[in-house]
Amino acid sequence: MLSSSLLPIIAFLLAAGSVGGVLVATFYPRLAGGSPFERRMRAISATSVVTTSSDPADRARKRSVEATLHDADEMQKAKALKRYKPSLAVRLRQAGLTWTTKRYYLVCLGTGVASFLVFSCIMGLLPAIGFGIAGGLLLPHLHIGLKRNRRFENFRRAFPDAIDVMVRGIKSGVPVADCLKIVAVESVEPVKSEFKTVIEDQALGMPLGDAVQRLPDRMPVAEAVFFAIVIAVQTRAGGNLSEALGNLSNSLRMRKKMQSKIKAMSSEAKASGGIIGALPIVVGGILYFTAPDYIGLLFTTLPGNIVLTASGLWMSLGIFVMRKMINFDF
Repeated sequence: MLSSSLLPIIAFLLAAGSVGGVLVATFYPRLAGGSPFERRMRAISATSVVTTSSDPADRARKRSVEATLHDADEMQKAKALKRYKPSLAVRLRQAGLTWTTKRYYLVCLGTGVASFLVFSCIMGLLPAIGFGIAGGLLLPHLHIGLKRNRRFENFRRAFPDAIDVMVRGIKSGVPVADCLKIVAVESVEPVKSEFKTVIEDQALGMPLGDAVQRLPDRMPVAEAVFFAIVIAVQTRAGGNLSEALGNLSNSLRMRKKMQSKIKAMSSEAKASGGIIGALPIVVGGILYFTAPDYIGLLFTTLPGNIVLTASGLWMSLGIFVMRKMINFDF
């Protein structure tokens, strides 16, 4: 058995190692100059375009395209520097919910009370209060996050088909505004509602480029940003819009294909990480019900609390590192 004088030293070393590991895992991308995706985007955006044509109109068009891409890049950098976090009303809008902020807080209150009542029947008063507060704060937030992510995924899935409809309409001689109306009528949600909003903004007198530029704010996904850049370039510099949108549709489909491939390749690692992360909790729960006196020392003694805290920190650090390893930027 370890002497009581060594326990604070061991606890300090374990806590320092845990905190240091969490800090390194959190700030390593910044210390390394950003993620590979960010470094590649900076390298691409820093590449200058060499103008070889002697036609003044061609040179002016290329300068306009460069200016548009530069403005889009500066806008994305500004959002990244501000660490933009949408407000509650914006998150509710992005999740496709018609809730008001007042209704959201009422839902939080009802969820907290329900959680308190459920856990008060199982545990004591103080743990039930803690679970009630946690349930009221976390469960509605997680619900909105899941709805929001699911809506983003549905948008990514249906957006290439909407672009194909626009390409066929433009090649047939249909104006861009009418193509947007066709997508707003015939497409599926949430593409349908987002394009309806673009048409409504344009009907109020907003130019097409500005109306489309608001799409990434409501739907912050890379596909919407690419579409806004293509429309902005065509609005300022002109060009073959059907060809540009066709290339965008192919790029989005290839991007989706790569995402599915990455998901399939990382599924085994995700399953392994889930099993490894859940195994200590499952084993601890089984021991708690089969041999409560054996595992109860972790909760009733100071060395047990130290071991339990250190194990939880190291387990959380391992899960965080595994999550970073299997999440790819592309």
